[in-house]
Amino acid sequence: MDASLKAIEKLVNSQATLELYSVNNITNGTDAQGEVTVRLEKAGRIVNGLGADTDIVIASAKAYINAVNKLNSPINADTLRKGMF
Repeated sequence: MDASLKAIEKLVNSQATLELYSVNNITNGTDAQGEVTVRLEKAGRIVNGLGADTDIVIASAKAYINAVNKLNSPINADTLRKGMF
């Protein structure tokens, strides 16, 4: 996972700090789906990203991209009221 997240970071150059990386299963069995949560911090702003897939590397990449997209989105009152950050 480390290599995939570093590769994404090299492309997007978010300059964020990874504060949390967590993996949980959301289904059971041999084809279980995993959910990854990442928390990124940049300039005092903290966001969480979520990703899910049967391949934990893909779930990790999805979670990291989700968090980076949130960091790059403007914050407004409607977003805060909806609890999206």
